[in-house]
Amino acid sequence: MSIFSFFKQELAIDLGTANTLIIQDGEIVVDEPSIVAMNRRTGETIAVGKKAMQMHEKTHEDIKTIRPLKDGVIADFQAAESMIKGLINLIGNRRRFFTHLKMVICIPSGITEVEKRAVFDSADHVDAKETYLIYEPMAAALGIGLDVEEPVGNMIIDIGGGTTEIAVIALSGIVTDQSIRIAGDELTSDIISYMKRHHNILIGERTAEQIKINVGSALSELESPPDDFAVNGRDLMSGIPKQIKISYQEIAQALDKSISKIEDSVLKALESTPPELASDIYRTGLYLTGGGALLRGLDKRIAAKTQLPVHVAEDPLRAVVRGTGIALRNSDRFSFLIDRKSV
Repeated sequence: MSIFSFFKQELAIDLGTANTLIIQDGEIVVDEPSIVAMNRRTGETIAVGKKAMQMHEKTHEDIKTIRPLKDGVIADFQAAESMIKGLINLIGNRRRFFTHLKMVICIPSGITEVEKRAVFDSADHVDAKETYLIYEPMAAALGIGLDVEEPVGNMIIDIGGGTTEIAVIALSGIVTDQSIRIAGDELTSDIISYMKRHHNILIGERTAEQIKINVGSALSELESPPDDFAVNGRDLMSGIPKQIKISYQEIAQALDKSISKIEDSVLKALESTPPELASDIYRTGLYLTGGGALLRGLDKRIAAKTQLPVHVAEDPLRAVVRGTGIALRNSDRFSFLIDRKSV
């Protein structure tokens, strides 16, 4: 270990709408919800990550919880900065005396130049000396072990919290891509609307997320269905808290429209794929990553729609951050990384 590396800290960050993950020295050191709790009067940070999530939708007027990212990009600049600082401080063995912080942060492929600048500015405010950006589908491809430098086409479908990224990758570049703002958050709000419309019951974001995890499904017929899930909420007629049971078939119905839009985007990306790459994809199939890949039956539904094999990545939630970590270790080799000078 050189003396310089002793004063250097290198972090790979998957700055997600729902969760933020940080890798240091090849290990995931932070895996926390992307949320920050702040004092409304002083603007001081009270908690970040899991602690802030426990306060979400349960605060009084002096505390506000903010999810700084919306649709995969920074919506609240000050809160994002506080959250990134707080999450970096959670790294146990952080070198307090380091002089050189290098970061690789992944971003949605449909991001604008202004949104890129916001990410770079946030990195500057946490004193990063070197900042690189990597597009999410590219990071996901690296994270699941694909050789992105080969002249072979691979299609990645990364369903995160704020965006679904669909990209065809070959020769270290994105040949065609679709970035749509329908993903985990949209599915959560579909569940909230469904509960209100069909059961006259009002539930919060956290409860809807629990429903999605426990009985979420893309198909109304599953081989091994989950048990019905008990949901607590407020009756809209009487205003009294009550409990009802929900089945996976009902949630499949609630999510149907949003999943159809994801399917349409996959078809649109396949339509704009050059024929030689399309023949590669016919052989290799489609790769599903991100939290949305865990939705029961989604792989079968996309396979039925496209008539192509669909592979769900191993540990899909961490595929993007693993790929970001690989990009960090090989930042001099990969030409697709965007550094601060090029934006």
